[in-house]
Amino acid sequence: MSILSEASRDLKTLAELEQSLIFPSFTADTAWELGNTLRSRLLEFPVPAVIAISLANSNQLLFHNVTRSGTQPDNDTWVARKRATVLRWGCSTWYMHNKLQGDEAAFAAKYMLGDRAGQYAIHGGGFPIRVRGVEGIVGVIVVSGLKQDQDHQVVVETVAKYLSKVLD
Repeated sequence: MSILSEASRDLKTLAELEQSLIFPSFTADTAWELGNTLRSRLLEFPVPAVIAISLANSNQLLFHNVTRSGTQPDNDTWVARKRATVLRWGCSTWYMHNKLQGDEAAFAAKYMLGDRAGQYAIHGGGFPIRVRGVEGIVGVIVVSGLKQDQDHQVVVETVAKYLSKVLD
């Protein structure tokens, strides 16, 4: 099994990391390359996972794949919920998880979500795509299937590695 670095739980560190992982541009080709790189990395894990990369300003899905047999329709529900969280709050779902110490009830109360609370997830794996010189989030990467801290960390490490190649 692949070894991941431990995902930070410190909000300042998480925010700085998210702000540092900025793409020079982001196209369907970028999503394809990144998605395949992420899939290759996830194949190192013994459990199945879902990967989804979509644009923020629409529901256009640029990349969607499973790593192996065994995913369930519920994984796609998690993908949608994580995506919604990233789009609404503009940060990773892992950041939101740590901000609220994983307390779903506190999350729902703080943001007055009421019966809409189930539309959002504060579990790691949803990550914003930012592009240099563009205001806001242009897309969302979601992984669902590993432990939530691993869902987050595999995205972070893969994006960082991808960007280091692109920016060199």
